[in-house]
Amino acid sequence: MPWLDIQGVRSEGFSIDSLSIYPGELWCFWGELRSGIERLVQLLSKELDDFTYKSVVIPDDLTVVSFSSQQKLFEQEVRNDDSDYLDKIDPGTLARDFLGEESNPEELIRIFRLEHVLESGYRQLSSGESRKVILLEAITKGAHRLLIQNPYDGLDIESCADFDRIIARLVAKGLEIIIVLTSIHDIPYWCTHIAYLKHGSLAGKGTRKKVLARIPKKPSGESWLNDATLCNKMSTELSEPESLVLLRDGHARYGERIIFSGLNLEITRGNHTLITGPNGAGKSTLLAIISGDHPDCYTNNLHLFGIRRGSGESIWDLKKKMGIVSPDLHRNHYIPGNATQIVISGFFDSIGLYRNYTSIQEQQARAWLKRLGLQDLEKVPFRRLSFGEQRLVLIARALIKTPELLLLDEPTQGLDDNHRENLLRFLEHVAELKLSTIVYVSHRRDEYRDFFRQHLT
Repeated sequence: MPWLDIQGVRSEGFSIDSLSIYPGELWCFWGELRSGIERLVQLLSKELDDFTYKSVVIPDDLTVVSFSSQQKLFEQEVRNDDSDYLDKIDPGTLARDFLGEESNPEELIRIFRLEHVLESGYRQLSSGESRKVILLEAITKGAHRLLIQNPYDGLDIESCADFDRIIARLVAKGLEIIIVLTSIHDIPYWCTHIAYLKHGSLAGKGTRKKVLARIPKKPSGESWLNDATLCNKMSTELSEPESLVLLRDGHARYGERIIFSGLNLEITRGNHTLITGPNGAGKSTLLAIISGDHPDCYTNNLHLFGIRRGSGESIWDLKKKMGIVSPDLHRNHYIPGNATQIVISGFFDSIGLYRNYTSIQEQQARAWLKRLGLQDLEKVPFRRLSFGEQRLVLIARALIKTPELLLLDEPTQGLDDNHRENLLRFLEHVAELKLSTIVYVSHRRDEYRDFFRQHLT
């Protein structure tokens, strides 16, 4: 008897004729952005509105770890922040407090390398660390049925292997698991069955070997580079090399926890830089210091565009020369505004749009959304978009003004293979035409490209 059974589901632009999952089957659902994969997650999370069905059996004890559930937790932590009423920063809920007592949490904490963050607040964790904590919360609180959306996003290479080992061990103890992916390359070795969606409905399902033989190997969709007007509308190419970022004996900490110290880094014009390293090593913190979004930007010996930080310069004048995409920026976009307005806000470096804008700026924003295949979402509220669609909007927000310095912290989280490859090819084009200097943080080896001239690990 199936423990999950869906028959005859119909909603606008989405349908599931028949899907059944039996005990012992380990399912992976895969689909590109806008394939219906996000609707499927909503259905299984019991968050899909306005649909008809013949029969739907979704157990109440199915624990869902999705981008949406993570964002809700973050916003709850923000609402509960009492820093304004205390004489110190309120760390919020500590990482340790999320974990239950089942499944030997101390061993799982060690396997996931989280010992050093247990006394840190959830808001202080890196994107990879927070994802690990949420996964372990579900496991250590005794989840018997688990659905995880893009579990490998935000995890370093070793942590991905750790995740697979943990899942294999829990499956042996009876855990039923479903994972939902937007990248075909992330399908794990341990899944026994695969279903994939296309154009809002199931395009195939069955055993792993059978379905993988049928899935198209090349991603669908057009290249951004097919738009001949794209680079013509961007700024003029970079001038002679000069220092954009100069950090000497750099350091960062959260409370008593040292993130990194003794770091020396120089990025000159055109010296595109790849930054890699394990979760919690300080990659996102480093970019936040550079962008002025971390308090240690004032305590470091840091020069940006030849200007010493803390010497009286305006952070907004510096931000005019930067374009930023990061997990932290993404999760802080819990504000009103539609997709077009969020892209336009890139001209003003604000989270949300609070200033008047020109018709030309609106046209440019709409052109970017069309370029990304999101033209039908121009007026849709940002918060109603899927995580991947939101990430594309934020990428357009960063690129729209062609900044001198492009800071991209794991920009492809939530993207499918087509959009990931399009972004990387576009960045390669930007590098060739000397339009911006790129600083790129990634855990994925398939994102390493030849245009990176410097690799910080």
